[in-house]
Amino acid sequence: MKKNPVNKFLASLILGLLISTSTVPCFSGQKQADSRPGEERVARAIEVIKDLASMKEEGIPARLLEKAEGLAIFPGVVKAAWGIGGQYGRGIVMVRRKDGQWSNPLFVDLIGGSFGWQIGVQKADIVLVFKNREGVENIASNKITLGADMSVSAGPVGRSAEASTDLEMEAEIYSYSKSKGLFAGISLKGGTLRVNQEANAGFYGASHNPSKILYENIKTPVIVIRLHQTVEELSRTLKK
Repeated sequence: MKKNPVNKFLASLILGLLISTSTVPCFSGQKQADSRPGEERVARAIEVIKDLASMKEEGIPARLLEKAEGLAIFPGVVKAAWGIGGQYGRGIVMVRRKDGQWSNPLFVDLIGGSFGWQIGVQKADIVLVFKNREGVENIASNKITLGADMSVSAGPVGRSAEASTDLEMEAEIYSYSKSKGLFAGISLKGGTLRVNQEANAGFYGASHNPSKILYENIKTPVIVIRLHQTVEELSRTLKK
């Protein structure tokens, strides 16, 4: 039986496509890894940290960051419409491990609460500095409400605060906001910090729970290394 030349051509084309896709798995896999969900949020957090490094005279005191056991960054927290109240933002939180290194970022959401917004501000970057590791661990195990489960206070700002007694205050979390080029401590109470399970599963895989993400050395995208490097660079810049 004579083969149809059209069918023969189609068969050859399909075979060629199968061979070509099977011989370059590393490239297709790399592309998928580079665009995994959550990378944009980490990238935005990196930009917030870079902004802090550019305003060391009026930013987080170096000594406070040096002693911090946890750090949360929420880029572009949105103020709810008039009459509704509350805020909403998505960000990351990291804990300083016992070896002094920062953990992988855990994806968390900031919901509700009463913030001391400046007049006319509808969006701001929020940064939380944790004085102890317990706060981050409580978020990982469930959620925390700022001002109820843990005390929170507007953080001291600038080099002048280095010798201030403000750094010895009993607040467990210091809160800051950056909007329209201005960085300041902000009153932030009643907001709930909650783990975003979907975002973490998309970034790390469903098998990694919050505790594993924070305390184990799991495989992560290159952008996490950039995040750690940016935080360390911020620490060095503030000390200069």
